[in-house]
Amino acid sequence: MLGLDIKEIITVGMVLFAVIDIIGSIPIIIGLRAKFGHIESEKASLVSGVIMITFLFVGEELLKLIGIDVNSFAVAGSFVLFFLALEMILGIRIYRDEEASSASIVPLAFPLIAGAGTMTTLLSLRSQFHTANIIIAIVLNIILVYVVLKSSSKIEKMLGKNGLGVIRKTFGVVLLAIAVKLFAANVKGLFV
Repeated sequence: MLGLDIKEIITVGMVLFAVIDIIGSIPIIIGLRAKFGHIESEKASLVSGVIMITFLFVGEELLKLIGIDVNSFAVAGSFVLFFLALEMILGIRIYRDEEASSASIVPLAFPLIAGAGTMTTLLSLRSQFHTANIIIAIVLNIILVYVVLKSSSKIEKMLGKNGLGVIRKTFGVVLLAIAVKLFAANVKGLFV
């Protein structure tokens, strides 16, 4: 009736899991928690889920309304991911934000969890899979995000400082590769 398909849900879920990369974001989450003292896991997860589901339905129309094509959005997203990856790999800080009282919405929910890469992926998934399956995959990923956010202090203790450094640099390289792939896949579309 709704086109529910376990195989589609698993496929979409795995793609979103790779793009959201919540496991690779653990070092960033721990850094944000150290800076702000507390991360509201429920708020960050809920806002991320709402952003993703809303963008699934109105994303392409919203981009058209403001005169941006999907390829341009994806290329811009690849630059954001590229600079985040450089921060992780080189241990430098490029992104300077205004002082906020919490990191739950910015930069955690957006752009870290529900960023340009995730949104671009959602638009491409929408053309290949049933919407109901995508929504279920989003919800499953948000539950996983919530669990990781909630247990970030336990994960930090378990891995230790050296373990976090290795994970941060490793996932920085993975994020860099995703940025390059996103750029390469969409840059041709800018010149058509």
